[in-house]
Amino acid sequence: MTNPAEELLDIVDDNDRVIGTALRGEVYRQGLTHRCVFIMVRDPAGRIFVHRRTDTKLFAPGAYDMWVGGVVGSGETYAEAAVREAEEELGVRGIAPRPIFKFLFREPEGGKLSWWCDMYEAEWDGPVSPQESEVAWHAWLTPAELSERLARDTFVPDGLEAYRRYLERQEDQGRPADRAEPASGSA
Repeated sequence: MTNPAEELLDIVDDNDRVIGTALRGEVYRQGLTHRCVFIMVRDPAGRIFVHRRTDTKLFAPGAYDMWVGGVVGSGETYAEAAVREAEEELGVRGIAPRPIFKFLFREPEGGKLSWWCDMYEAEWDGPVSPQESEVAWHAWLTPAELSERLARDTFVPDGLEAYRRYLERQEDQGRPADRAEPASGSA
């Protein structure tokens, strides 16, 4: 596996238009806006794949997340990245993420990092074999179990914001929300 800091990423503006490229390590050092994909994966029972990131991750090492995903490589489409990231992190083949919405994330509390988040959802009914370099722990959690984790564990800030927006969107569309509200002190 190549060094993640050496991945080439597209740099984008506040309208998600490509304005250049840079290595991932440089993107993080300079706080350049780039692109990411997030995929909420559920099993047929509606449980959500939740994991703890490894301690070697460049962003939010050791934090929990209810999304799989990652950066979009230079020249790669969001849809291509969603399939690649879901398959890599889960250790599966043939997953079919469906797009749900997109937003610009800005790191809270004066942070300099920002990225466009293209959100997807997918269902997976087979075994998973998560990528050991990315995932330190994983489980399929009900929304209630996820809510308990949100209240006690540290989750990635972009994942928390994405989940908050996801729940709002569910309610706005008249679909029952998971009710696993992100706790305010979980980031």
